[in-house]
Amino acid sequence: MSRTKIGVLISGGGTNLQAIIDNIQQGNINGEIGLIISNKNGAYGLERGKKSGIESMFINPLDHRDFQSYNDKLIEEFKKRDIELIVLAGYLKILSQDFVSEYKNRIINIHPSLIPSFCGKGYYGERVHQAVLDYGCKITGATVHFVDENADTGPIILQEVVKVYEDDTVDSLQKRVLEIEHKILVEAVRLYCDKKLRIEGRLVKTI
Repeated sequence: MSRTKIGVLISGGGTNLQAIIDNIQQGNINGEIGLIISNKNGAYGLERGKKSGIESMFINPLDHRDFQSYNDKLIEEFKKRDIELIVLAGYLKILSQDFVSEYKNRIINIHPSLIPSFCGKGYYGERVHQAVLDYGCKITGATVHFVDENADTGPIILQEVVKVYEDDTVDSLQKRVLEIEHKILVEAVRLYCDKKLRIEGRLVKTI
């Protein structure tokens, strides 16, 4: 089976990206990362890519006249490299409808809660974990899902639960959720590259 060409979008440190890189190098994922793009200059995830010999670039949204033209540039760069699967690994911008249409059912995102709780507009990073603690939840977790035209509303691929302790802080909770993020994102990418995911309406089945 041919290896799936993967493109990754990041905005920060890239720990989820590193988990994918490590598992590709270990032979656990039948894919290869063809391009990493960040919307943030100096994002450490770009350095992770370069250290692994992966083409990695910063594309500044401010260099483009509007949201649409920036997304058009992303599409252009990924298509140049025949990228099949897009992985959002801590990418903190919304994708345009054209981008989502171009890669329909081929964009995977990781979110640090059990969707549909604590997701959508305004819920990202530490804000999610703070909201979980403020609400008094006993469990939280992480979700990998396909991306559609809205924020965090696409079909769910995998979820895993993380217990919330009474003495948890945002930092302690975030660290435990991040461990689960690495695990289920890698597994979702593996399943996709092995062509073992099928979407039926909102249901994602493993075949």
